[in-house]
Amino acid sequence: MVREIITIDRETCNGCGQCVPNCPEGAIQMIDGKARLISDLFCDGLGACIGECPVGAITIEKREAEPYDERRVMENIVLQGPNVIKAHLDHLEHHGETGYLETALRVLHEKGIEPPAAKREAHDHHAGCPGSRMREIGTAARETEAQSGTRASMLAQWPVQLHLVPPRAPYFRDADLLLSADCVAYSVGDFHKDHLNGRALAIACPKLDTGQDVYLDKLTAMIDEGGLASITVMTMEVPCCRGLLQLAVQAVERAERKIPVNWVNVSVEGGVKSEQRLV
Repeated sequence: MVREIITIDRETCNGCGQCVPNCPEGAIQMIDGKARLISDLFCDGLGACIGECPVGAITIEKREAEPYDERRVMENIVLQGPNVIKAHLDHLEHHGETGYLETALRVLHEKGIEPPAAKREAHDHHAGCPGSRMREIGTAARETEAQSGTRASMLAQWPVQLHLVPPRAPYFRDADLLLSADCVAYSVGDFHKDHLNGRALAIACPKLDTGQDVYLDKLTAMIDEGGLASITVMTMEVPCCRGLLQLAVQAVERAERKIPVNWVNVSVEGGVKSEQRLV
């Protein structure tokens, strides 16, 4: 069957091993100093490990793979103790995988293992995927800071979705491309004024969009044929978002022209968490 599953770039992997404990399903192991996907059966393709890779060696691809087997995964997980069991159940719950969750709970029941309490304590660390964790963001401060009137849009071109932008469009020539994850503009109050002003724009979602290979080819063409001067990648703090950063870095590595890549990482509250020059 064709399904989403992780892939690990062996050349990029630096062997740090941070992804291994963050894959409670046991799909990743260190072999010969590199992280390896040991079995398609154990990988659910939800990408909890992506944000733990400091060099962006892990991505999600669609390919022929054996169906994920929740029962076999649980047989492995119950041997690792209650903390790993809880991490796995949280992981399934936060992604809305109710079918897998029911299977997991059924296996625990068959083995006479009491599942973790369904209601988490407020001080518990989030053990699932940060990108899908529900949270409320206070609005009181923003209401007091809200300004009256309207602001002009700083958008200087159309279209903006990465699949749709023509790579040789004249507005890319000598331009700084703002390559933004879809959610960024909804989180950053002054996105237009502080980040979009003076830049060309392309938006994409590295987790939900299909055709990641097409994105890579297009970004490479935008550098070599479109004449981009630089790329600024804006992502949310959630782990899956870093796939967009990896696409930009890979495109520069593949392109004949070498241009700088900057990274702006944004919190879900809308603040800039970090800014880095990467290439």
